[in-house]
Amino acid sequence: MKEEYTNQHRRWYDKDPVLSQAVRTLEETDDETQIKIALNLIKIIIEHNIEDEKFEAVEDIINAVGSGLDDNKKGRWYDIDSTVRTAMGMLQNCPSTTQHIIAKEMAKMVVDSIKKEEEIDEDSE
Repeated sequence: MKEEYTNQHRRWYDKDPVLSQAVRTLEETDDETQIKIALNLIKIIIEHNIEDEKFEAVEDIINAVGSGLDDNKKGRWYDIDSTVRTAMGMLQNCPSTTQHIIAKEMAKMVVDSIKKEEEIDEDSE
């Protein structure tokens, strides 16, 4: 049975199960990994928006990023770091179809990063 989406979701990213899982996994990683993935997310989101011809100039990208950020919100896990907050804000402002595509890429980045950390830990033992 296909899951029905409702407005009852607590967080914006819980509407898409893939995105929800990717964000939850990212939240559980260390700060350094979160920042690396956030930087990659920003790059991917910009690339997707350029492909979709939503932005014509760098100023458009900067304005879009700034409009999604609320300096008064500091209670979310991703508000602690400005890079992660920017990436999550950009992701939140993407259309749901783009969010889903990016969520898959994000999930792969998180898993690859965790695997790499585990390999480094094993090598140092």
